Amino acid sequence: MNDFGGKFWDERYSATEFIYGTEPNNFFRIKLDKLTPGKILLLGEGEGRNAVHAALNGWEVDAVDFSTRAKEKALQLALDNDVLINYEVVDLSNYKPKQNYYDAVAIIYLHLIPELRQSIHLQVVNSLYTGGKLILEVFEKEQLDKSSGGPQSLEMLYSKEELKTDFVNMKIKMLEKQQINLDESEKHRGDAVVIRMIAEKANR
Repeated sequence: MNDFGGKFWDERYSATEFIYGTEPNNFFRIKLDKLTPGKILLLGEGEGRNAVHAALNGWEVDAVDFSTRAKEKALQLALDNDVLINYEVVDLSNYKPKQNYYDAVAIIYLHLIPELRQSIHLQVVNSLYTGGKLILEVFEKEQLDKSSGGPQSLEMLYSKEELKTDFVNMKIKMLEKQQINLDESEKHRGDAVVIRMIAEKANR
């Protein structure tokens, strides 16, 4: 479907070490820890750092990613921490999550081509029950050419306007472009420009 499918990520995650570390994303951790545990979906979950943190804090976790190797490492991380996560390897262009089911969905540095991004974001809205929360952190378009992470493709980087459009049917609680010092791993380290978003599924 694009250059960043399963084969790309299997190669990225082939190393023994955890490419993005084993600690959760800081924004995800802070916002999740304020919520009452329930059912959570993590999209593009990679090696499991956020899924394991959620499970350790009482969440029932469903995680999906393109990469079989990522799943192997995530399940080992869960085993090392004595928690269970449900992890599915799937091409997101064919992915249909449970509807009106999740208390929360997290999108942490999942970057997709525009048409797939729009489709997946619609699926996210549909997967949440009314009042369910979205936690999102992604690279903004000004991240292009920075060495601290993210795809070097302008169309795969996000803008606040795109996210407002994608999640027009949600109540946006926070939507901020921020310059941060990223320090998650060698692949995510240095000055970065990100978008952080919290939204809630509203009554229709």
